[in-house]
Amino acid sequence: MIGGSLVVQDGVATHVSRFPMWAAIAGALAVALLCGAWNGALVAGVGMQPIVATLILMVAGRGIAQLVTNGQIITVYYGPYFTIGNGYLAGLPVPFWIAAAVLVALVLLCRRTALGMFIQAVGINPSAARLAGLPARRIVFWAYAFCGLCAGVAGLIVSSTVKSADGNNAGMLMELDAILAVTLGGTALTGGRFSLVGSAIGALIIQTLTYAIYSMGVPPEVNPVVKAAVVFAVMLLQSAEFRQTVAGWLRRPMPRAQEVR
Repeated sequence: MIGGSLVVQDGVATHVSRFPMWAAIAGALAVALLCGAWNGALVAGVGMQPIVATLILMVAGRGIAQLVTNGQIITVYYGPYFTIGNGYLAGLPVPFWIAAAVLVALVLLCRRTALGMFIQAVGINPSAARLAGLPARRIVFWAYAFCGLCAGVAGLIVSSTVKSADGNNAGMLMELDAILAVTLGGTALTGGRFSLVGSAIGALIIQTLTYAIYSMGVPPEVNPVVKAAVVFAVMLLQSAEFRQTVAGWLRRPMPRAQEVR
């Protein structure tokens, strides 16, 4: 909503941007960074449960976005803005290059430096990491802030793709895709273990699943149900208690048939 508001001149259908393109992008990403920092402050500083903190901002943020535009959908007519979500570079979509750049930067940062080990240590046991001398709260805070920044990039891509800023419907249920992508990629939702490349592969699997459902002629309303079922199955497979229960069932001897006298 911020990006669209900075590009469009008070809702007037014009092909001239209200502010320079870089200023609109920077403004939108700055607000996204602040939103992520707010979540990080609630989790790392106040000690609020992560699911509660993010759920509060997800609901309140969508409401604030609608208040910014009085509940109206901002239609964008500025051509260069469409390049973010609809443009092509070297024959590949611009969103692909954006996601690839973020992925490569994160892989290098987490695998070539100690940051990845620090994040895993804090995720596994923040108290032990704090006793080991790691700034656990700062790591959690900046992890949330960076996630907010990435969410802002995704919001710009979605806004550019649909050529509008819709605070009511844009990005709806995208959090389910994010959860499903990281779980399919091998990330433990209990904290600690994560895989960046696996998460990217999980996102590709989700997109393939979505296109497969649409191509088979299945109603779009069924798509969230299928994704929820996959999330449920993956979470069961990640549960050690569930795996032990299933293993116990498999090791249980089969009852012998009674002999007929």
